[in-house]
Amino acid sequence: MRPLKGTGEIKNGQRRDEEPSAGGASVVNIGIFLILNRSGPLEENLRLAGEAGFDWADITYTHDGGSMMERSGLIPSVSLDSNPFTVKRLFEKHGVHISTICAHAPLLEPSSPARFGSTEIMKAIKFAAALGIRDVITTEFYTDSEWSKKLSREQRVCIAAEKLYEPSRLALDYGVKLCLEPHGPLTGTIQGLRDILDMLDNIESMGINLDTGNSWLGGADPVEMARVFKDRIYHIHFKDLGKEFLEKRGKLFGSGFSTIELGTGLIDIPGVINVLKDSPRIHNSTLEITGSPQMLRASAAFVKKHWEEAAV
Repeated sequence: MRPLKGTGEIKNGQRRDEEPSAGGASVVNIGIFLILNRSGPLEENLRLAGEAGFDWADITYTHDGGSMMERSGLIPSVSLDSNPFTVKRLFEKHGVHISTICAHAPLLEPSSPARFGSTEIMKAIKFAAALGIRDVITTEFYTDSEWSKKLSREQRVCIAAEKLYEPSRLALDYGVKLCLEPHGPLTGTIQGLRDILDMLDNIESMGINLDTGNSWLGGADPVEMARVFKDRIYHIHFKDLGKEFLEKRGKLFGSGFSTIELGTGLIDIPGVINVLKDSPRIHNSTLEITGSPQMLRASAAFVKKHWEEAAV
C-alpha cells in the first residue's frame, strides 16, 4: 500500500511514510493473509485479524460479477465489480488497512469467460488504483487441462506473457505494480520468472511477490531468488514449511498457506530478509499462515526482529 501520512500506533509492522534514501534501511508493514476463517464472511475475517493484533491485511479472495457464496457470507471474497470504497470502509471499520489485492489466474489455461484471467487482473488493477493500493499479485497456478499439459516450456512462457501483456501496460498507466508470485511450474523457478519478465520487455510495472515457502517448494533457493530479483521484488509472502514437504519439493508448485510458526521450518527466512532489508521498493509483506493468534503474533515478531537486526 502506498505510505499513509501520520504516525499512528503500529501493532506488528511499522507504517512507512517516505521512501528511504538510496542505500538506507527500509522498514516493512507486516500484514495477514485474510483467510483466518475460510468459510466465514470478509467482515468476520477482518474482526479476527484485528483481534490478533494486525492492522494490515490483503484482499486474498477476489471474483468478478456476483457470488452467491459471498453474498451468503460463506466465503471471505471481494467482487472486483463492487465499489472499492465500500470495501475500504469495511476494512477501516475494523482498523485494518488494505496492503495488496490478490488476482491469481490460471495463466497457462485456454482463455475462457469461465476462467479468471486477463480481464479480472485488469479489474483488480483498477480497483487497487482507485484506493491508492500499489500492489496487485497474480500467478499462473497449475496446468489442469489436457491442452495445457501438452505445451512446451517456450509455449507456456509465451501464453503466460500474452495474458499479462495488457494488464502490465494498464498497471503502468495507473501506477500499480503487478507482482508475479512463485506458484506454478514457471513462476516457481528463477529462470521461469526471468523469461516471463523478458518477454514483457521488463516493463517497470511488472515485478515479483517473493513467496518464501512457494519458491523453496518449487525447488528454488528463496535467498538466491531474492538476490536475483532484488530490484523487482515489490512484496513478500512469508511462510515456513516443515520436513513433510521435503519429498514434495520440485514436484509441488505452491502451498496456499503454512500451518507452522515462522522460524520453525526449513526455510531460510532470515537469509531472505538480509538480502531485501535495504530495498526501498518493498512497502508491505503478508504472513501466509493459518493458526492461533499467538502463532500469528509470534511469526510477525520473528519478521520484525530479523528485519530490524538486518537493518543495523
